Amino acid sequence: MDMPAKTGFSGIWLPMVTPMRGGYVDLDAAQALARYYRNAGIAGLVLFGSTGEGNLLAMPEKIDMIEAIASDPDALPLVFGAGGVDTRGVAAAIRRLDKYAPAGYLVPPPYYLSPSQAGILWHYRQIAWATERPIILYNIPKRAGVAMTVETMETLAALPNFGAVKECNPSLLATLNARGTLDALCGEDLALLDHFLAGGLGAIPAAAHLYPERFVEVMQLARDGHAEAAREMFEPLRGLARLLFSEPNPAPIKRALAMQGLIADELRMPMMPASRELGPRLQRAMSMVQGSASRLQTA
Repeated sequence: MDMPAKTGFSGIWLPMVTPMRGGYVDLDAAQALARYYRNAGIAGLVLFGSTGEGNLLAMPEKIDMIEAIASDPDALPLVFGAGGVDTRGVAAAIRRLDKYAPAGYLVPPPYYLSPSQAGILWHYRQIAWATERPIILYNIPKRAGVAMTVETMETLAALPNFGAVKECNPSLLATLNARGTLDALCGEDLALLDHFLAGGLGAIPAAAHLYPERFVEVMQLARDGHAEAAREMFEPLRGLARLLFSEPNPAPIKRALAMQGLIADELRMPMMPASRELGPRLQRAMSMVQGSASRLQTA
């Protein structure tokens, strides 16, 4: 697999859930999901992020899942989430995964520690020594407990490995898009339409697990300048996306996928399944998306 260029992360990259069954990773379901999203027009998959319960998976489980998905000759490109507190541990994990030649790694700052910007720069430079694959910065203060400044991101963008950032703050996303020093990938699902209307290249939206082809179509309409059509298509998806983050991620997504018969509704403890009350609300939101699709087709 050739190394992507700095603009190699355009389109919608799905931060895929890790299907579980009986306490184990459900490899058959993972393969089926990967095929489903490939056929829906998704550009690539991000495995083992927070949506994929990556911190709860052992390295052999990750390797089994990678090999299961990559065994498809038409498999989508894969990005691996590589987060952790200890820089040396993250670098060691990346060295083990590097033989699978991923499209890149999605790497947040060390969480919980709240290092300084200098400490963040040191962390990423050490990671860059561990691989020649592209590294996507992941700026998510809510989970990491520390925010990267634009200056820090742009300092890293000057190095060969770093060409993109998954940014979850809509105003920072707009700033990064305007400055153009590195590709800003939308990490806030509700900001996805504005991002693509403003010329954004790519996104990593967890909500695209459901009706992925609609998210791809919203992106295409926005890119082609059909703003009103894109807004009309995105509106019911916006309501669904809000519900998918109304309880700890990825429990609502897994519940919705289970309702569609795609996976079992199972998470790894201490993550708990979505509440019973959320099911009917998800069903109504999904029905609204389907209803709007029918109206748009007949319009």
